[in-house]
Amino acid sequence: MQWSDVLNDKSLSNLPYKIELNEYGQIVMSPASNQHGFLQVEIAFFLRGNKIGKVITECSIDTPKGVKVADVAWGTNDFFSKNGLATPYQSAPELCVEILSPSNSKQEITEKINLYLQQGAKEVWTCNHNGNVEIYNLSGKIPNSTLFDNLPKKFE
Repeated sequence: MQWSDVLNDKSLSNLPYKIELNEYGQIVMSPASNQHGFLQVEIAFFLRGNKIGKVITECSIDTPKGVKVADVAWGTNDFFSKNGLATPYQSAPELCVEILSPSNSKQEITEKINLYLQQGAKEVWTCNHNGNVEIYNLSGKIPNSTLFDNLPKKFE
């Protein structure tokens, strides 16, 4: 299955799940809680208000292991000038954020972090259900964001 097939399949359009494709073209679904949605909006508002660029939620990115969907992403105006609203993006915006769900395994999140970074993200943030943020770049876990000076350690 290709990403365009997923987008055009009416039976998948109103599911209360985040949909991704794995490297075999199989659909992978993750249920999202209201807490997940709340954190998604809080992070998007923070990004929108703290730096010039654009914010997108449910950002689809083509990776060597299928189409992954970052919960929130931020890109420079240059990124969006070059890539527009292509679906999925062939490279990742500068920042990708994953809001962790109970169904996410550590291995799955580590793989997503690495895939986003391989596709060009400068940073990947993870946010747990309590709103605590961890930041990663190609060097691994880092103490502070290099993209956003005033990133809170926790979103509430």
